[in-house]
Order: sequence, then C-alpha cells, then structure tokens
Amino acid sequence: MRLGVCYYPEHWPESQWESDARRMAQMGISRVRIAEFAWSRIEPEPGRYDWAWLDRAVDTLARHALEVVIGTPTASPPKWLVDTHPDMLPVLKDGSAMQFGSRRHYDISSPAYREHCARIVEAMTRRYGEHPAVVAWQTDNEFGCHNTLPSYTDAALSRFRGWLAARYETIEALNAAWGNVFWSMEYRGFDEIELPHRTPTDPNPSHVLDFRRFQSDEVGSFHRLQADLIRKHSPGRDVLHNFMGFYAAFDHYAFARHGLDVAAWDSYPVPRTEVLPLPEADKHRWARTGHPDVSAFSHDLYRGVGKGRMWVMEQQAGPVNWAPWNPIPRDGMVRLWTWEAFAHGAELVSYFRWRQCPFAQEQMHSGLNAPDDRLSPGGEEVSRVGGELRAMQAWAKAPMRSKRASVALLFDYEADWVIETQRHGADFDYQHFAFEWYSALRELGLDVDIVSARDDVDGYRLVVAPTLPILPDSVVDQIERGANHWVFGPRTGSKSDTLAIVEHLPPGKLKSVLPARVVEVESLRPSLRPTLRLDGIEGEAVRWREHVQPGAGTDVLARFDDGSPAMLRRERVTYMTACFDRVLLVAALAKCVGDAGIDATPLPEGLRLRRCGALRFAVNYGDRERKVPAPDGARFVLGGPLVGPIDVAAWIEED
Repeated sequence: MRLGVCYYPEHWPESQWESDARRMAQMGISRVRIAEFAWSRIEPEPGRYDWAWLDRAVDTLARHALEVVIGTPTASPPKWLVDTHPDMLPVLKDGSAMQFGSRRHYDISSPAYREHCARIVEAMTRRYGEHPAVVAWQTDNEFGCHNTLPSYTDAALSRFRGWLAARYETIEALNAAWGNVFWSMEYRGFDEIELPHRTPTDPNPSHVLDFRRFQSDEVGSFHRLQADLIRKHSPGRDVLHNFMGFYAAFDHYAFARHGLDVAAWDSYPVPRTEVLPLPEADKHRWARTGHPDVSAFSHDLYRGVGKGRMWVMEQQAGPVNWAPWNPIPRDGMVRLWTWEAFAHGAELVSYFRWRQCPFAQEQMHSGLNAPDDRLSPGGEEVSRVGGELRAMQAWAKAPMRSKRASVALLFDYEADWVIETQRHGADFDYQHFAFEWYSALRELGLDVDIVSARDDVDGYRLVVAPTLPILPDSVVDQIERGANHWVFGPRTGSKSDTLAIVEHLPPGKLKSVLPARVVEVESLRPSLRPTLRLDGIEGEAVRWREHVQPGAGTDVLARFDDGSPAMLRRERVTYMTACFDRVLLVAALAKCVGDAGIDATPLPEGLRLRRCGALRFAVNYGDRERKVPAPDGARFVLGGPLVGPIDVAAWIEED
C-alpha cells in the first residue's frame, strides 16, 4: 500500500522543488508521476531537446528517496508539431477538426504523429530508462478523453479500409455480413467504404460496430508502439496507462494484451456521481461523498483488466473543475477513498495533484496544497493516511492481493458499443445497467470480481451477466461443463457477431441451456412501469422488457401482473426478462445468490465491505455509526467494531 502524487515541476520555480520533494516524503508519499504533459519543454523546437531541467527534477525527487513514474508526453503535442502536420488533428463525428489550445489534439491513426511519438518516447526512454529512481512508465494520458475517440480523419479511413480487408478478405463477404443489400448499400470494393458518419439517417449498425472495433484496435496498437520502446530501453519497469472511470470507447481487456503490467485509473468520485445517469435523489444524497459503489466499480473492473494489479493514478483530493457542479467533499472523504482503494487491491493511490495550479484550464481543480503552498484539507487527510500506514507498516508492505470473490460479474465493452449503436430506448445505458447489478450485489455485503465475458470463470459460485447481446461461445461452453450458477439480464444472445438479429430469435445460443423464445421486445418510457411481485417484494420493470415464451424444461419463477414471464430458470441458469427497479433487482439477485449457496448480509445504507488479503474492510459512506460484522475478539488494524460516519475499519479475518 503506497501513496503517490502527480507533480509538474515545469509549473513551479526550481527553488521550490527541493522543499516539495522533502514535504512529499514527510507525508508518506513514495512515488511521483511527472512529465506526461511536458513535450513543449522537453523539445521546444523540432529536434532540439532540453533535458537539463527534467534531469534536475528527477534527481531532486531521487534525493528524497522518491520513486518516479514518467509519463510519455504524447497526450499534448507542441504547437510546432501541429503546424508541421495539421492533418494530425482529430476530427469529430460532424466532420469538424479540433484545434490546438488544450490537450489530446491528435488523431491516433495519423502515421506522421505515430512517427513523432515513437521518436520522443525513444529519446525519453534512452535517457531515463535505466535511472535507478524510475520505477514505471505511463503511456500517454487518458486515451480518448474529451471525445477524441472515435476520430473521423482521412488517416482513420485509410487504415479502416485496410482493417476491413484483413477481416473480410472479399468485398462480397463484407456486403453479406453487413446486410448491404438493404437500401442499396452494396460496395464494389473496399476503397468505396467511407466512415460511418454524416449520413442522412442512421448509418448501417454493422458498419458502426466494425468501426468501433477498429478504433479500439488502433488504441491498443498506439499503446504497443510506446510500450515496446519502454521495454527495450527501460527493462524491468512497470508499464501502465491511466484509464478513466465509466469509459468504454475501446476494449480495455484487449488493450491489456498489448503490453500492460498495471491497470491504473483516475478516480473522481464526486464529479463522476454527478455525470452518471443516476436518479436525482441519489445524486443529491451522495453529492459530497460520491455514490458508495462508483469508485468500487472501477476498482474491481481495473483489477480484472490488470489481472490482479491495479493502481489509482489520480485520486480526487478536493473539489475539481470539470463536472456541471463541483461541491467540496465531506471531511474525511479523501482518507476514506484512499483506504477503499487499498481494500479493493490498489497497490498505489496517487493524488491529483501536489499543488493547485493558479493558472490555465485547471486552476479550479484542487490539490494537496493550495496555491499559497499550505496543505489543503485533502492534504491534511493524506498526511493522516501516511501516519496510519507507518503505524501498520507490516500490513502496508505485505502483498495485499485480493482473494477471489464468490461472485463474478461479466463486463463486455462490445456490449456497450452494440447498445449505444441501437439503444432502442433513450435511457438504456450499458455501463449504468452493469453498475446497477454490481451495486445491488454490494448492498448484499458481497465481494464482486468484474471480469471479461471471455474469461474462464470456473471457481466462482455465481456468475452474473447484466447483458451480453453478442454471446461468446465460451459462455455456453462453460455453463455446460461447469457447476456454477449463472444469471443473465435482457438482450442477452440477441445479436450476431455482425450485429444482426440472431437466427431463430433471442436468446440465441443461450437456448441450449435455457430453452426460451423472445417474441417481442419493448423499450419503456418512464411512465410505463409493468409491475410484479417476487417472494413478497413488489417491484417494476423500467427501461426495457421482453415478452418471452419459455421452452420445455424452463420454469417461470415470477410473472408480471399482465402474465408475461419476468424471471425464467432451467437448472443453474436464470434469465431476467426486463430491467428491474432497485428494490426488485436486489431481491431478484438475493434469490439467485442464496440459490447458489452464498451467504449474503444485507447492509445498511452507505456501508460496504471488502476483503483484501487477510484484511476485511468496512467503509462507511453514511451519516450514522455502524457496527461492523467482525467476529468477537477480532484484531483491528484500523478503527474498531463501530465505524463512524465517513470512516473506515479493518480487521484480520482468518480463512
């Protein structure tokens, strides 16, 4: 369990660097990320490098035993490079080009930009790759941020055509796969294909899905370009990228296969709660804390992406600048978020940023220090965490790998693309739907591992898939040969790999283990809420409902009041035919959890549990003191058997 911070020495007088480094070490910070936006200072004009200032910055940090994470500066190319290659600018869906003047002003498919990125990364890794203080490298910064993916440039079109030719081999195969006979959309060759935008009405959904797949591959190859150079010139150092919360423009599981040691992500619980499609009452309730499951969802997602290794590269440390409203977090939240990240397996929690910047776009974004160089309230809380880590040094330095949970949630980036392409209902959002299921399981006191829909899930007692429109063959294979219980939500098995309705109707391949036929589907406007009862719990369908005919051997566990099946089951496989409201969803999942032989403990509002290594954590987002479910005589290493509001407790839990 390490603490870190994001630092920008180029923003401050060099006379401050020594003091900054000394104070970081005194606070308990041990790792510092630098340089990810410093290209114009590293290479002020073409081919002329100025390394002296960065040499001194790295050496200053090293003198105070601080380890350095260097970010490649490719997220903010300098003006001279844009002027030399204006076609490297990203293009929006409406055809307008973005301009220089902020960051991420580049197209990931630009061959010229890729060449310059390789050049600057190789120069940096040659210079600092063997420096004893440098322990890790971050590629770029927040791929796709600010709506820069997908990008609709001429370079993207050229590479997309090549990608399609490799995938389909013949134009006849592509025409058949996309159903281009519809509306006379047939092509005579790959060079006739355009990008799926600026059409009078919706472009072909199969075209859109393949473009999303292509763009995802582009992100992975761009990262690999840098990762290969890092491994060549800086062997033995971790390679990472800082992903964003609730972002699915590319497949992070596939990305990780392009050379990733650690899945890092940037945690901003308060603004993320504000921008998610949560009910207004929830946004108000958790406006100063973040929703109790928002950060946890991404912790568990990225721990899975990183195959067990996860860092928080940017942790909110006070009010930020980018949400519609940016309230001050409640006292104690920065400390709580830190311990919560450790509870979910984070090896590092790094705060953004060391000092609030008094100029440019992020001057309203807080840091551990105010611009006058005094600790902010968040900085005071980080100092407290540093002291707590020193007090529990044996635990803080021991490997703290998360144990396998009893429940796995299947998350699929392609499912997000499919539903975004054909929502069929304005309020059907894949990530929010997956989050609702995750949150319901957490309310039952359960640990949840979020894994790829293509992962081997043998060993989990219960596997839940909120929806998998394109159902991988591996899922059905695992059901047939396994002994675990499975729960699927609506729209599962509804689409082919080319985004057409499956032969013989949904749920497609799932029929082999759950005989049923989806006859019709409907998206529900907010005023249409079909009702039902499940084990005495009254609830409603929201957003989406399917009308399903059960097949031989399939039982109906619950029906809507109009008689339509709401929950189906055959042996170990359960299917929910609709999106359920929160109360009903918790009840439905609780039934499945119990039937899978898993003990669940419904938790009071705001309290969450998480096991990491030999420690069990209780995190209290709520306003009331709560008793934690620790056994009598438990040895607490943090807090005690009563956890107060906005507080954390941790105790040793033997297997």
